[in-house]
This record gives sequence, C-alpha cells and structure tokens, in this order.
Amino acid sequence: MPDPSSVRGQLQRFVSLAPGRVDHIPAFRIALGLAIPLTVLLVTDRISWAMYAGFGAFTGIYSRYEPTRVRLRRQALIGTLLTLCVTLGAALAELGASIPDPAASWVSLVIAALVAGGAATLVTARGIRPGGAVFPLFAVAAVAAAPPAAPVWVAALVAGLSATGCVLLGLLGHWAGERHPAAGFAPGQRTLTRGQMAAEFGRYAGAALVAGALGLASGLPFPYWAQIAAVVPLSAPGRPAQVERGLHRVVGSTLGIITTGFLLSFPAEAWQLVVWVVILQFLAEMYVLRNYALALLFITPLALLMVQLAHPQPVGAMLQARVLETAIGVAVGIGFVIASALFDRRMAARRARLRKQDRQRLRERHATPGRTDV
Repeated sequence: MPDPSSVRGQLQRFVSLAPGRVDHIPAFRIALGLAIPLTVLLVTDRISWAMYAGFGAFTGIYSRYEPTRVRLRRQALIGTLLTLCVTLGAALAELGASIPDPAASWVSLVIAALVAGGAATLVTARGIRPGGAVFPLFAVAAVAAAPPAAPVWVAALVAGLSATGCVLLGLLGHWAGERHPAAGFAPGQRTLTRGQMAAEFGRYAGAALVAGALGLASGLPFPYWAQIAAVVPLSAPGRPAQVERGLHRVVGSTLGIITTGFLLSFPAEAWQLVVWVVILQFLAEMYVLRNYALALLFITPLALLMVQLAHPQPVGAMLQARVLETAIGVAVGIGFVIASALFDRRMAARRARLRKQDRQRLRERHATPGRTDV
C-alpha cells in the first residue's frame, strides 16, 4: 500500500472512490429540496429569484448520516444562517445600486470575508458537517454581486421558505430509509477558547479578504469566486489534507468548466437549465464525500448554471474568469495553510525553549545551597 502522503498516494486519491454509504438517499433528498422551489419559481415566472431559493436549499446538504433529531436542530440553525446571508446579500445588492461601483465591491468583499469568518467559527464550534464557510460565503457574495432581482424582504422570504422545505424533507428522510440511530453517535460539538475562536475567525476571514482583494485587483468580473476557492482548503482535517483539497479544487474546477461549457454550448430554455441544475445537484451529492475532485465535475456547472439562471453572463468570459479566480483563491488558501503551519512550528519551538529554561532555572535553584524564595 502506498504512503498516503506520497505523490503516488495523492495521485491515487484523485482517481479513486471512497466506499459509498447509500449516498443515493440523501442525494435524492437534497436534489428534491432544490427542485421544488425552482419549479415553483418557473411556474410563477419568477426564475430571476433562483439564487435566493437555491442558497436556501443548500440547507439540505448539512448533517448527512446523523440522527434525525440532530439533523433537525442543525439544519434549522443552518437554514436560519443561510437565510440571513441571502438577506444580507440582497441588502448589499441594493446598496451597490446606489453607490459607486468600486466602493460597492469593496464593501461586499469585506462583509463577505467577515461572514466567512463568523460562519466557519459557528460551524466548527457546533461540529456541523460539512465544515467551513463555503455556502454562507457563496450566498452573501453571489447575491450581492448580482443586480437586485427583488426587494430584500422577498429575497429573505424565498430563501427562508426554501430552507424550511429542506428541513422538512430532512425529517421525511427518516421514513425514506435515511435513518441514523443515535446510539454511538458523537455530536462533535466543541468548546472553543477565545483564542481558538479568534484563530478560526481570522483564518477564514483573512483568506477570504486577501483572495477577494487579489481577485478585485486582477480586474476579473467575479472576485467572490476567489474568496470561495480560498476558504475551501481550510475546512479539510489536517494541513496535508488542506493542501490536497486545494489542488483537487483547481483540477476539479477546471474539468468542471469543460462540463459547463458543453452544457451552455446549446441554446437552452430556463426549464432546461433547472433540470440540469437538479441533476447536477444529485450527482454532486452522490460523489462529494467519495472523491472531491470528481464531484467538482458536477459542482462547478451546478454553481454556474444557478447563477446563469438568475443573472445571465457571457459564457466565454464567465468560464475563463472561473478558472483564473479559482487558481488565485486556492493559491491564497494554501498560502494561509503554510503560514499557519510555520507559525505553529515557531510557537511550539518557543514553548519548548521556555520549558527548557524553566527546567534549567529549577535545577539551578535546587543546586544553590541555603537559598529560600519568599
């Protein structure tokens, strides 16, 4: 068996699948949670609200393979968080329509970075999976970057109803075969110190801020894609896995761009794009826990088609920007991983040096006859 940290081991993980866990059941539930609100928007001729519904529907992605009651509580929390993120993004979009573009871009960038830090800290403290801040960050930044499609209250209502539907589907999943008894289940909630919370917040907010600033300075049209790519590696367990997750993001996203280009190379009606989005959501959930790079073949077109539904963009420029901004973001994320490792190593060396000095002083104290300390 190859060393997991070796180049050969890493290459094998690019093309191998982890064992499945009846993935089709939660994948169907999650896809249905997206299909229902998008179908309602199609029928009511409100497909421009697709992003609001889509980001609310991401509630269903959380707390797979957990007891039903635990999933209910956690999805309710995440649904509230994602609804607030959509509401904030809609408010930023309205603000951006009334102030100069450079200022609006920087305001959205900074607030999205703060949301990334806060969401990651909350998710980590509660032990919620998937970890990190990808979906809250995506919700705020994508909605803020698009022209206002509805009043803020409408965005909040659509996202909230979509999230509520996913929570209810999470309950119904118990009777559809998605039962996960509580026996032996460890909830994973952590008690973080203030220092740990500050470090978690700083990692995510800092990576998102730096990547977004570089994306904005590059002149590319969607700097928030760089922010998302920067926080992706940070949620993996352990630094080698974080670097590997970043490399998977670049390779998988690039291949996903090819899939997206193929799907958008044909004239398509809105209902056809909705069908593709739902299918892609199902396929992404089938493979995301088994091979992240493979899942990105479906995640990348899913994200781009959902944005395209609500805010159509020139296809060529959009795909090129996605590749470049993903590369920028991943480079920043890996840079933060390396910088964090170097900092931790330096602090460990400092603590070891202080312990050595303490032991030396203790030996000197015992070697000095007649000495007393008051």
